[in-house]
Amino acid sequence: MSTWSIAGTLPVEPAAARPDLVAEPVAKALAGVTAPVGIAEIDPDLADTAEFCSAYGSPLSASANCVVVAGKRGGEVKYAAVMILATTRADVNNVVRRRLDVRKASFAPMVEAVELTAMEYGGITPIGLPDGWPILVDKAVADSPELVVGSGVRGSKLLVTGAFLASLPGAEVIEGLATEAI
Repeated sequence: MSTWSIAGTLPVEPAAARPDLVAEPVAKALAGVTAPVGIAEIDPDLADTAEFCSAYGSPLSASANCVVVAGKRGGEVKYAAVMILATTRADVNNVVRRRLDVRKASFAPMVEAVELTAMEYGGITPIGLPDGWPILVDKAVADSPELVVGSGVRGSKLLVTGAFLASLPGAEVIEGLATEAI
């Protein structure tokens, strides 16, 4: 995609041209990707979704958040990335817990999520996650023609298609993974 209608006021470049604007594991994962992936440099203080959308004129409905979930069963901890639209909430206690086959699931502590992903908090993305992690993608995310997601750092955002996220290694599209936020 050469132009991104959701970019608001941001100039967007091909992500391949700016590996300096993404976390190291993201740069490695994007190497050789032929799908259209755009990148826009932003003020790191405006990386949180609501502030980003307000400052740059990007629609909230086109932002997808990646949350790291941890679950335990029998002393073993399992991790997953959950991709939901910013206007929704992940069903961690039911859908995610069952998918991970754990007794209890919750958002991973910030320090743990940052350490395990080698990405900055507020910029974690499903692109370049540790091998073997499931990426649970809400169907609404997978069906989106354009999305803004994290880049692994707070100083930029990636522009991708839902189909690209659904095609990532370990990705699984799940109907009903998220519910509308009230």
